[in-house]
This record gives sequence, structure tokens and C-alpha cells, in this order.
Amino acid sequence: MTAIEYINTPEQLPGLCAKIKQAAWLALDTEFLREKTYYPQFCFLQIATPEWVACVDPLTLTDLNSLFEAIYSPDIIKIFHSCRQDLEIFYQITGKVPQPIFDTQIAAPLLGFQENPGYAMLVSSFLNINLSKAHTRADWSKRPLSEAEVQYAADDVIYLCKIYQIMHEKLNKLGRLDWLNNDFAELANTELYQLSPENAWYRIKGKNKLTGKQLSIVQVLAEWREKTAQTLNRPRNWLLKDEILFDIAKRQPETVAQLAEVRGIGERLVARYGEQLCQLVNLAKDRNPVPYNEKGRPGKLTQQHEAILDIMTALVRIRAEQNSLNPVILATRKDLENLIFNGDDSALLHGWRFQMAGRELVGLLKGELLLGIQSGRLDAVASQVQTAKITSEPEILLHPTGW
Repeated sequence: MTAIEYINTPEQLPGLCAKIKQAAWLALDTEFLREKTYYPQFCFLQIATPEWVACVDPLTLTDLNSLFEAIYSPDIIKIFHSCRQDLEIFYQITGKVPQPIFDTQIAAPLLGFQENPGYAMLVSSFLNINLSKAHTRADWSKRPLSEAEVQYAADDVIYLCKIYQIMHEKLNKLGRLDWLNNDFAELANTELYQLSPENAWYRIKGKNKLTGKQLSIVQVLAEWREKTAQTLNRPRNWLLKDEILFDIAKRQPETVAQLAEVRGIGERLVARYGEQLCQLVNLAKDRNPVPYNEKGRPGKLTQQHEAILDIMTALVRIRAEQNSLNPVILATRKDLENLIFNGDDSALLHGWRFQMAGRELVGLLKGELLLGIQSGRLDAVASQVQTAKITSEPEILLHPTGW
């Protein structure tokens, strides 16, 4: 078993940084707490290669600049599993996102796994090891950590190293490593990790049912809630839950007394922010809401819709079979509906899915490709006759408001 190097003094950092700079790739994972804060509290960093493993204590080390500088080297591949939250922590600390990245969760479907498989599933499938759940809810901010907790955290990157090596070999044999380049490059987009209060309302479910003043009020209050949560470093729902935002939008209270009647709103919040919230509600009522342009499928699909989806599904099945994939991994029927009705928002227009099938699906919708039978096999063929029916109607598919 590889000995775990516990890094909690400044004197240990130069040696660790030197080893990092010699590595071709690193397996990385973080432990953090977020139950009582808006921003994740960075508590532990695990780093491993096949030769060594280290656990870094950011709660005792106040200056990690040299460590991040070494990790961020563009010559070193950073291996994660489901890296969005890890990268959010890195971005908040450094203002940058490390590159290049390899995410085993994103890569797994190319080896036949379901979409977004859990880490435990990969460990079980590749290594025949069942991960312990003994420290899943550990308080990583307490010190000292027990030996068992440190081992539990280190195991994540120790196994990640082994999984990456297996996945890399399999993907390389299949010629699929390059398929992931765009997917991984998109993770480096810093906009993914910027918490913009003015856009907070986009994350609220059910907003599409609101119009006019109600939507405007939810937008204004969601922005206030986000700014206040950031300032206080407290979870946004500790201030106002989404359902209370909706109730305020429907009641549209003009006074603190009316606001206090909203079910579930806390007395302390009313006492501290009541006047401000009422002012925001009144302000929101007098302005037009930010347009809500979320598209979506019609309530009921027509027979034409269903027929077009059947053709698209056939192409997905063909490409999935050619690449030894489950068709559902490449695209579900819901994914195909999303491509038709939501256009640029579709996952089929990005990464390996676009390369494998998305480009051709768009060609079908535009009438540039047709499905035909050649030598007894169904496949996509270039459209030879561009009649007005063929060229114009599929264009409408990409603009559902015209249906």
C-alpha cells in the first residue's frame, strides 16, 4: 500500500511541488463543506500519481500559491471525477481554471456506461472494489482528522489513478480519446464558475409559469437573495426558499405587515429586511420583467413530430451500433426533442455527440441528408433533390415558434 504523505507545514510544500512538476498527470479530489455557507469551505486536497499520494491541509497552510502554480502547469493533465465543484473551488481561490483536464465521469459513456455514472460505480466496475461509506458525511473542517478519514480521502485519488489508466488504454484502443477534447475544453470556461446575482432567477424551477409582475418580482428578489447570501456567506435558502419567493410574487405585499403574513417567512428576516423587500417588490411591479425565452416542446406532439423523431432515432441507432454504444447514451428521445425545439441548447451540438451524430441530425433537419437503404443497410445519404418541400420545412424544425 502506498504511504500517504500528509502535508500541513510550509516546509513540506517545496518537495511536493517538485514531485508534481515531474508528473505527466495527477489525480485530484477535494473535500469541502457547504451546508452552512454560500461558498464551499475548502478543507482538504488529495493528489496522487501511480508512484505517490499526498493529502494537503489547506486549513493549516495559509499560502498555497506555489502548490497551485505547480498543479496548473499546462504540461500536466489533471484527472478528476465529476469536476465541476472541484473546479469551482480552484477558480474561487485562484481566479483561474486548471488545464488540461480529464473527467472520468464525462469519459465513461464512451466505454458503455450510463450518463453521469457515480464514482463508486466506476470503482466497482473497473477495480471490483466496493467503496466504504463510513466517512461520507465526515466533518472535514475538524482537526485532527482520524487516520481512517485520511485514508478514506486518499483512496479516492488512489483508485482514480487506476481508473484513469484503464480508461485511457481502452479509449486509446477504440480511437476515442480525441472525441473528448471539446467536452473537456468546455470545462475551462470560467463563466461556469462565476456566480452572477442578476442571473440567479434562471436556476429557479417553475419560473416559466410566471408572467408580468410576478416574474419581475421573482427576478428582483432572487438577485437580492443571491447578493445577500454572498455577503453573509450563508446558503441562499436560509434567507428565502424558492416557494416563499413565489408566494411573495403572488401576494405582492406593499407593507411589512403584509409581508409578515406570507407563510413560512421568518420573523427575524422580516424584522431585518422587511422594509427593503417591500421596496424591491414595489420597484419590480413598475418594471417589465427580463424576457423569459426558454423554449420547450409543444404540449402534445403531432404525428409529423413523431415521424421526424422516429427518423432521427433511426440515425442515432445506426451510429451507436457502429461505435458499440447503447443508443440511449448517445441520445435519448428527449435529447432529440430538445434538438428540435431548443436548438443551440442541445447537448447534441457539443463534444463527441456532435461529432458522432449531432452534425448529421442537423443535416437531416435541414434537408441536407436523407435516410436511405444501400446494399440492404439503412444509412444517411446526401440529399440529391432539394425541392421546396425538402429544403424549407426542416428549417422550421429548428425554429419551433413557426409550428
